[in-house]
Amino acid sequence: MNIWDISQGLAFRKMHGLGNDFVVIDARDLSSAACDVLSGSMICALGDRHRGVGFDQLALVSDGSVSEHSTPEGASTCDLSISFFNADGSASAACGNATRCIARTEMDATGKTRLRIRTARGILLAEDAGGGMTRVNMGAPLLDWADVPLAHPMNTLHLPIEGAPTATGMGNPHCTFFVDDIAQIALEADGAKIEHHPLFPERTNVEFVQILDRQTIRLRIWERGTGVTLASGSCSCAAAVAAARRGLTDRAVSVHVDGGLLQIDWREDGVWMTGPTMHVFDGVLSATFLQALL
Repeated sequence: MNIWDISQGLAFRKMHGLGNDFVVIDARDLSSAACDVLSGSMICALGDRHRGVGFDQLALVSDGSVSEHSTPEGASTCDLSISFFNADGSASAACGNATRCIARTEMDATGKTRLRIRTARGILLAEDAGGGMTRVNMGAPLLDWADVPLAHPMNTLHLPIEGAPTATGMGNPHCTFFVDDIAQIALEADGAKIEHHPLFPERTNVEFVQILDRQTIRLRIWERGTGVTLASGSCSCAAAVAAARRGLTDRAVSVHVDGGLLQIDWREDGVWMTGPTMHVFDGVLSATFLQALL
């Protein structure tokens, strides 16, 4: 189906990872104009949970051999490429749960047990972890202030913000607070305030972490461009890295988010994330809906 032939609608898939939900559009059968059509107002309209479909992020799947984000290290062919967008229409380089969901779909369809996935974050490796679980290497964490990025040079382990949070880059910026009682945080108010803190020129995801023991943390999440979410793969990775850097946990931890449980393992080759995925339904955006947005 050509992206301009809106009389046939536009197919999509609804998926979630622990309640962190996505609309996935496979553009491999569409024209190259798909990315342009699915920008700005259309993404916001799709993300509207009352008038659209609703999602935390939208993921656009394209051919693995072609990408505007190609780099010398990523010039070889991958199994597929994914571009991510937040509910407010802004782009995101990384979305761990969506990557796992799409990897699960691709592995089920092709019979492969390992995939190379091209993203703006770089080439990510995905594996079948057995027992219905899917594992993705989210890459090495970015720990220098300029790579997060922050507004000016500083120690990323303890930021000059009340609560002395830790900054981490996972292809998108993260600000992690450690608290004694996660039930007492004002997630919406504090998350919104910190997202737009001047230390983060590209805004930031915000995580609040309670340490349960050296192998277990409890996490609540405010995502940049989306708000409160039940889970987030990149936020879970950033929180685990921050906790390990501070000496509060081991490098492999169980992360309890509002939507369930993820396993995070910070290894020498990157931060591996393992968890479940769910395909909820397939649908077609109507020609009437699409026409109103063009």
